Amino acid sequence: MRGAMIYAPGDVRFETVDDAKILKPTDAVIRTAVTCVCGSDLWPYRGAEPIGDPHPMGHEYVGFVEEAGSEVTGLTPGQFVVGSFATSDNTCANCKNGFQANCLHREFMSTCQAEYVRIPNAQGTLVALDETPDESLWPGLLALSDVMGTGWWAADAAEVRPGSTAVVVGDGAVGLSGVIAAKEMGAERIIAMSRHESRQKLALEFGATDIVTERGEEGIARIKEMTGGIGADSVLECVGTAQAMQQALYSARPGGNVGFVGVPHDVSVDGQELFFSHVGLRGGPAPVRRYLPDLIDRVLTGRIDPGKVFDLTLPLEQVAEGYKAMDERLAIKTLLTP
Repeated sequence: MRGAMIYAPGDVRFETVDDAKILKPTDAVIRTAVTCVCGSDLWPYRGAEPIGDPHPMGHEYVGFVEEAGSEVTGLTPGQFVVGSFATSDNTCANCKNGFQANCLHREFMSTCQAEYVRIPNAQGTLVALDETPDESLWPGLLALSDVMGTGWWAADAAEVRPGSTAVVVGDGAVGLSGVIAAKEMGAERIIAMSRHESRQKLALEFGATDIVTERGEEGIARIKEMTGGIGADSVLECVGTAQAMQQALYSARPGGNVGFVGVPHDVSVDGQELFFSHVGLRGGPAPVRRYLPDLIDRVLTGRIDPGKVFDLTLPLEQVAEGYKAMDERLAIKTLLTP
């Protein structure tokens, strides 16, 4: 089969790779319906994370079951499935507590920009739909495997409540999904921090009520000005940089909450400042599996359409162009079709 491999910063290739196959009786193999490039894939692409030996890329997927291991029940060939970027048995104590991304048998997906994908912990990870959805819904369902689930987790962790004010730091696919989540959770005011016109328009379409273009200290001051000098009830940090984290923490009111879901890079938190701020801080890899049944229903019924974050569609064989477009901020998120 063919799939994406990263060799060095800026060097992604589409080539023949080892076939996806059952390695454990709890595995399944799916044929990819659509996959994509994630903003977090850009960290190694830009040289901000070590690459080491050439290796496969991609952790977002929807597809059709090709084969299921001997211990997998409830999945049959041909079913359309949605899964999480973090696999889970969905039975361990952490899973039962709703933190499937910290499953005791967790594996992070990393081979999904390919024609076929092996899914570990398949029975607990994959959600099968009753029937194959219309292809127009595939992008929205694909978004659930990471960015929409992660945006939802950001809002959940930040404790967005009906009537509240939420700030979203970051205008990538996760941040835009966070706007959707805050809207669905009933936030009355949603302030999206963005400097890019196309992303601002999509944020407003998704439910943002205000746009703030300032960053850093200026951005914090603007949020304070807009909230009576106090700060927001909930702040969603969807970037992972030191500046974004600082901006999030200082934009929250005393007693407010920050949900941080951007993979941290060179981020540190001053314990003394956090202590006296009375700001709650929670984040980490999103427990996507917890949210999948609800989010799938919202997509299938047309209540939300997170698939709009895909503003570039390319054949899978042009995956390198998809990375380049996102790196140069010519695209929010690239959809890849096998």
